[in-house]
Amino acid sequence: MTRLNQTITRWQGMGLIATTLLGTGVFILPQLTIAEAGDQAIWAWVILLLGILPLTWVFAELGRRFTHAAGPAYFVDRAFGPLASRVIGLLFLFSVPPGAAAALIMTFKFLEPVITLSAEQQLCGELLVFLLIFFINRRGLQLSGRIQTGLTLTILFVVTLILLMTLTQSPDTDTVPVMHRPAAAGDYSGIMQAIGLGIWSFLGIEAVTHLAGEFKDVKRDYIPATLTGVALVGLIYIGCTWLSMQAPEHPLAMVGVFETQFGNSGRWIIGGLGFISGIATLNIYFASLSRLAWSFSNDGILPHQLRTLNQHKIPTIALISFMLISALMLLLSYLAGINFTLLAHWVNASLVVVYTASILAAWKLLERRCRPAIAISLSACGMFVYCLGSAMFYALVLGLLATLILLGQQIWKQKNPVGERAEI
Repeated sequence: MTRLNQTITRWQGMGLIATTLLGTGVFILPQLTIAEAGDQAIWAWVILLLGILPLTWVFAELGRRFTHAAGPAYFVDRAFGPLASRVIGLLFLFSVPPGAAAALIMTFKFLEPVITLSAEQQLCGELLVFLLIFFINRRGLQLSGRIQTGLTLTILFVVTLILLMTLTQSPDTDTVPVMHRPAAAGDYSGIMQAIGLGIWSFLGIEAVTHLAGEFKDVKRDYIPATLTGVALVGLIYIGCTWLSMQAPEHPLAMVGVFETQFGNSGRWIIGGLGFISGIATLNIYFASLSRLAWSFSNDGILPHQLRTLNQHKIPTIALISFMLISALMLLLSYLAGINFTLLAHWVNASLVVVYTASILAAWKLLERRCRPAIAISLSACGMFVYCLGSAMFYALVLGLLATLILLGQQIWKQKNPVGERAEI
C-alpha cells in the first residue's frame, strides 16, 4: 500500500491533538456544564479527565504499535475480524458529518459578540469554512501542525493570564457572579449530565490515531504527544470552568470574564481564538476522515476512486466526498432546526461505541501489563454510556444499520463474484 507523508514531529503532534480537543468547546463548554451541574461542574471535569487519561494512554499504545490510517477500525480488525472492523469504521465515518455540523454551529457562536449574522448568512459562512479547510488540508498536516501548536500556546497563555489576573485582584463584594450557582446537596445527576456534555471536549483521541502513520518517529513521539496534549487540555477546561463561575452576565461567560480584566477587547480576542480553534478542530477531523476512507478504499470496502492521492500524498477525493456529505448534513440541520446539544449527544454516543470497541480490542492485542489501564478505560466508557443515556440509541441504530448493510454486501458479493472484482 502507498504510504502517507511522514512529517509530524512530537511538538506538532501535541499541538494537533491539543487544538483538536480544545477546538470549538474551550470557551463555551465550561459555561454549558455549569448550567447543568452548578458549583459541581469542576468535579465533572476532574472526573472526566481522570477517566480519559488512561483511555488516552491505551489509544496511544495501540496507535504506536499498530500504526495504520484506519485507526480504531484497524485495531478492531486485528482483534475481532473484518466485519466488526468495518462496522466501527463506518460508525466513525458517518458520525463526523453531524459532528462537523455541531462544531460549526458552536464555532460561529464566537462571532455573535462581534458581528450580527442572519441565519442564512451564518449558513453561507459555515459552507465557506468547508472550502477553507479543503485548501488547508490538501497540502498535508505539517503546516497545520505548526499553526495549531502556536494556537495551543496562545490559548494556554490567554487562559493563564486571565486566571492570574482573576486570582490576584481584590474581590468585588458588590458583584455576584451570575454563573456561580450552588448545586443541590447530594444531587449527582447534574454532574452526570455535565460529564455527558463534556465528552465532546475529548472527541479527537480516536481521530488522531488515523494520523499516527504521519509522525516522523511514531514509536518515540506518539505517546508523549498524545498524553501531554490531553492533560494540557483537561487542565485548561478546569481553569476555564472556574473562570466561568466568576463571570458577570454575558452570553459567553469567558468573554465576560476577559472584559472585566481587559475591557471590550475580550470579545475580539476570545471570539477570534474560539473561531480559529473551531476551524482547527474540523481540519483534523476531516484529515482523519479522509485517511480512514482512503484505507477502506484500498481494502475494497468503499469505492476505489477514494484511494487517489495528490502530489502531496493526501487523499483528496475522499476529503472532498466527505466534506460534501458534511455540508449536506449542515444544510439538513439548518432546515430541521436541530440544535448543537442534540447533535453533540449523537456524536458523543457514536464515538463512545468506537472507544469501547477499541479498548476491548486492546485487551486482546496488548500485553497483560496494560490490562489495569484497559480495565479503568472500560469503566470510563461505562460511565460515559450511563451519562449519555437515551442518546446511545442513535449509536446503536447506526451500528445496526451498518452491520446489516455490510452483511448484505457480503451476501451480494458471494452471489456476484464478477461484480465484486469490477467494483474493486
